[in-house]
Amino acid sequence: MPLLRTTLLKEPAGTLRSLDELFALANAMEQEAATKYGELAEEMRRQDRADLLTVFSDLAAAEREHVDSVQRWSQSRRGKLPDPALVRWEAPETFDRDATAEIKASNLMTPYRALALAVRNEERAFAFWSYLAAYSKDAEIKKASETMAKEELGHVATLRKERRRAYRREHERAPPDEARLPTEWIEARRLELCLATHLAALERRLEGAAAVRTRELREKTMLMAEEVGDFGSFPEALEQRDAQTIAEALADAYLEDAERSGDAERVETLQHLAERAISRLAWLRSLDAE
Repeated sequence: MPLLRTTLLKEPAGTLRSLDELFALANAMEQEAATKYGELAEEMRRQDRADLLTVFSDLAAAEREHVDSVQRWSQSRRGKLPDPALVRWEAPETFDRDATAEIKASNLMTPYRALALAVRNEERAFAFWSYLAAYSKDAEIKKASETMAKEELGHVATLRKERRRAYRREHERAPPDEARLPTEWIEARRLELCLATHLAALERRLEGAAAVRTRELREKTMLMAEEVGDFGSFPEALEQRDAQTIAEALADAYLEDAERSGDAERVETLQHLAERAISRLAWLRSLDAE
């Protein structure tokens, strides 16, 4: 049987027929990520780049844990390990091959940039599972796909935190910036409303399921604008940027403030905002990838 191919902007050429197929596909995707990160770790070992060796070794270990998790899930639900022979799908390109080649060749690669690659990979995987959940007519498969999407979203949040830590470490060693011009600051509510305007324009350019999903995100963004209250302080110039840049700034702000806050209720609110913001960002990037 020929492999089925999917994109993120239109309905897949086929759908998963069983949980066995879902577990087989999930296992294959996680195995590939573990292998790729392992290969990058070995390349960094060969180049004697200890900082990047640590990053990619940790990423490979995390992906192997994901493989184990999928296999345990398959065992508990189906009484057996995933069967590679059941993979009818050509796995989506969630691993950025160009960026991988750059990592191997560049002497300027840093842990921050390496983790940024990992974040993008997880965002692509999240978007893929979200689409499978949306298109599945089988309630059991839909629920399992939603579970996979939620897992990937958790991975995204964890990696974004690590990426921010790497960014701070790298910039603590950097020389101080020259004096900057004064800037105006705006709250998250205003930035959320600006993003809603971008999403409305994007919705008009799309059709079918992509347009429906974008409309849902626009409506959720309007609700988020009401929820954030007086949170945040962003450069006013952000309003002139594209939707992805705005979406990323909001996601990072919610995550970072949730880490710093000592108020349990505020932490819960910000974590919920962050989850939706990351989901939104992953969707926007999936559109851009096509």
